[in-house]
Amino acid sequence: MQADSDVYDVVIIGGGPAGLSASQYTSRAKLKTIVIDKSPTAGALAYSSKIENYPGLIEPLPGKELLDIMRKQAVGFGAHYIEAQVAGVNLLGEIKEVMTMETTYKGKTVIVATGSMGRKPTIKGEGEFLGKGVSYCAICDAAFFKAKTVCIIGSSEETIKEAGVLAKFAETVYLISPAQKLKAEDHPILKQPHIKIMLGYTVTSIVGNNVVERVTMIDSNKKETTLDVSGVFVYLHGNKPIIDFLIGALETGEDGCITVNRMMETSVQGVFAAGDVSCTEVRQVVVAASHGCIAALSAERYLYNRKRLKMDWGK
Repeated sequence: MQADSDVYDVVIIGGGPAGLSASQYTSRAKLKTIVIDKSPTAGALAYSSKIENYPGLIEPLPGKELLDIMRKQAVGFGAHYIEAQVAGVNLLGEIKEVMTMETTYKGKTVIVATGSMGRKPTIKGEGEFLGKGVSYCAICDAAFFKAKTVCIIGSSEETIKEAGVLAKFAETVYLISPAQKLKAEDHPILKQPHIKIMLGYTVTSIVGNNVVERVTMIDSNKKETTLDVSGVFVYLHGNKPIIDFLIGALETGEDGCITVNRMMETSVQGVFAAGDVSCTEVRQVVVAASHGCIAALSAERYLYNRKRLKMDWGK
């Protein structure tokens, strides 16, 4: 493989326990590594209020704090960490490409570690209008709603940030939160004039003909109201693998899980997957971290054409 100052040895998509564990191993191995994380506050571990069964923890720790420690370890070993959402990939060829809204990152190998908090449709009309106005990825689809009215459903910090992405294109963005309080209610994005906040509303149905035309909602008093919108961006959490950005680039099972072998190798050479995105039967932080380790070791072996894994670079 040809050396290129703009090409990373390893591009890791996802900043959860699998992605950060992988980055620790690859960066410690002196492999040029970048972690692309859509948000340090998103993901199953970040939402966990208390972790006490992870090896090495003497006292219970919020999931976000454990992630912060993992991130500091990876950066300390030399990994480059950025906050951005991946919109697409090109995994063909010797050099892989990972595209965000801002730029494209090139890598000799890619590790997908995006987890499994994707959506399983629960709102009436959500599945029917998926791709016809319903979306789970603002950065992917915001441009389709230029000068239109859209809504985004959720209360997390990720929802707020994605509302900011939508506001760059849409004329009006309604942020509809089932909760009475947002997770980051003082976030500067919320001050943008195009964003209208609706707290305590639950969307009950998404309605239209061939495309989305409106949503129906109820408030805390069960009073129903409607809102005319052209797009509905859903950021309520689910348990499906987050693979929208792959657009069929990797082999997946019927449940959307990325198919891997025991060394975390996918259907494309030089591309690996780790953690819940491969739908491991046991979904625990320590399992995701171990998958990240295996993916990193496999990536190193692939880069150097080793027949056996190199277990420790510190000696």
